This record gives sequence, C-alpha cells and structure tokens, in this order.
Amino acid sequence: MLRFILKRIGYGFLLMLGVITLVFFLFTILPSDPARMMMGQRSDIATEEAIRKEMGLNLPIGVQYLAYLNDLSPVSWHKTKDKESFFYLNDENYHYRKIINFKESSLVLKVPYMRRSYQSKRQVSEIIAEAFPKTALLALFSIVFAIIVGIFVGILCALYQNTWFDHSALFFSVLGMSVPSFFAAILFAWIFAFLLADYTGLSMFGSLYSVDDYGSGMYLDMKNIILPAITLGIRPLAIVIELTKNSVLDVLSQDYIRTARAKGVAPVQIMLKHTLKNALNPVVTAISGWIASLLAGAVFVEYIFDWKGMGVVIVDALDKYDFPVVMGSLLYVSIVLVIINIVVDILYGWLDPRVKTAA
Repeated sequence: MLRFILKRIGYGFLLMLGVITLVFFLFTILPSDPARMMMGQRSDIATEEAIRKEMGLNLPIGVQYLAYLNDLSPVSWHKTKDKESFFYLNDENYHYRKIINFKESSLVLKVPYMRRSYQSKRQVSEIIAEAFPKTALLALFSIVFAIIVGIFVGILCALYQNTWFDHSALFFSVLGMSVPSFFAAILFAWIFAFLLADYTGLSMFGSLYSVDDYGSGMYLDMKNIILPAITLGIRPLAIVIELTKNSVLDVLSQDYIRTARAKGVAPVQIMLKHTLKNALNPVVTAISGWIASLLAGAVFVEYIFDWKGMGVVIVDALDKYDFPVVMGSLLYVSIVLVIINIVVDILYGWLDPRVKTAA
C-alpha cells in the first residue's frame, strides 16, 4: 500500500510540473505587455523599462521560466546581495526561513509565491484565499447533493427496474446531462427566484454573506447557496444515478448475493453489507472526475448567481488581462484536483485490492 501511495504522489508531482509549464508558456506568449498594463495610459519608455526589469520581463524566456519555478517551489534558491537580481528575496513577498547560507545566496524554505496582481497590486495568494473557500463550499454542497440523492435514486431504480419510476429517472438523467450549466442556472434562477420567489424565498443573486437591511453588518446567508448548488449538481447527479443503478444490478446478479439470499439474510443487510461496498467503486471514480467539472462549471454558475468565488475572480481577471491572477487560480485549482485524485485513488485501492496489485 505504501508503494502504491508513493507512486500516486510521484505521478501527481509530474502532472503538476506539466500544468505549471503549460500555464506559464501559454500566458507568456500572449501578445500583451504587463508593464504597459501596470502603467496604464500615463506611461513612458523609461518607466516601462524599469518595471520590465523589476518583473524580470527583460530576461530570456528560459530564465523567466526557471524564476517562476523558483517562486512556486517551497524550497528555493535566492541571491541575497544583488538587489537588482530577479531572484532577489523580498521579505514583503515571502514568509521564509533560511536553510543554508552562502556568501551571496541562500537556500530558503518559504511559502510558494504566486506573484502580484497587475491591477490591484495584491498578492495572488491573498485573492485566491478569499475566493476559493466559497467555490469549494459550493462544489462540496453540489457533490454531496449529487451523491446522496443519486445513490438513493439509483438503488430504487435497480430495485424497481423497468417500472415508471426507473423510466422517469432515466428521462431526467438524460435531460440533466444534456442541459449546459449556464442555461440551467438561468432557468433555475428565473423559475425559483423570480416566478416562484414569493413561495421559495430565494434570490437570483447573492453570495455567502449578505448585508442586513440597516447596513450595519454582514451575516451568513446559506439560502443563497441552494440554487447554485442544485444547478451545479444536476449533471453529476445524473451520472451517479445511472452508475449506481448499473453497478447494483451487476452486483445483485453475482453468486454470493444469491447465496446470501438462500441463507435467509435480510434484504436490507444484503444491500448495505454486501452490495453497496462493491457497487460504489465506479461511483467513487466518477465523483473524483466530476470534481474538476464542478470547479470548471462553477465559473459560469457563480457568475450568473453572483456567487463571489473563483468564477468571478477568473472572469474579471481575464477581462482585465490580469495574467498572474489567472495563472495562480489555474495552478491552485490544479493542485487541489491532483490532491483529490490521489486521495480518491487511495480510497479506490482500499475498496478494490486488485488496483494495488495492478499498480
């Protein structure tokens, strides 16, 4: 099991290195000048050159790439005397601790640095720290909704196969997979927050926190997450229903299930003890893959419902060509997805020991 875990961590590290490389070169080769965008309309050549030198944009692309890796790495190399060096360690940018001191440089242990926003001059890590928890909460509510409702409905579809309930669930599953997230968001907002607002009490727009009627403070308003979470969870819900139904039907046809029935084991015990654990393997795998889709789909859903998460941050940064924010957001989401996939692989290996043997 330890070797299986170490392999998965190694694969995750290589995957992250590839993502970092792709993101860096993708946004570096774009036809834009960050120095000019930071200066705005009132710019002159001398000031632009100074900014380009400070940001390291005057260096060869390979050196810029190594510098970017050096910024992101928790253990990095920095020159300590040459303050004009691109690798100069700025106390304002890093929380660091020196490991090895040399004459003109140091090896340090630090928090990964994602650089600063071109527009607000704030650290990208601070912007992400404010927005990502809201997106993660939305994705968590969506996937929990899809898991609970999907497994329950999938089991009922397997037990009542070829009935009106099974056919109705199949119809709504196909419909849920066919409707794009942004269209479903608009439709749900119009029906439940506009036409039926007097009955549901839901709002078309709103974030995790709302301002009270007197403007004296903010309070936690969890009802604003209901519509975005359901909208975002429709597509994984359809997948979970179908996978659960097919997996349960497959397991129920196995010999050991027939043996348990012949021994007089209660149907509830057969379902909970013998069927579900073996039937949930493909469901767990599908859920891990849908985490990425939820985070990606949240961009549109958050923007429509004005949920102040990563979606609003990424769209706003793209609109303003604020590339450090976009790059940092993509890398942060990628790291989270890699960690989730590693955890799911380990969980899948625990559920099915054959996975460890194959690995």
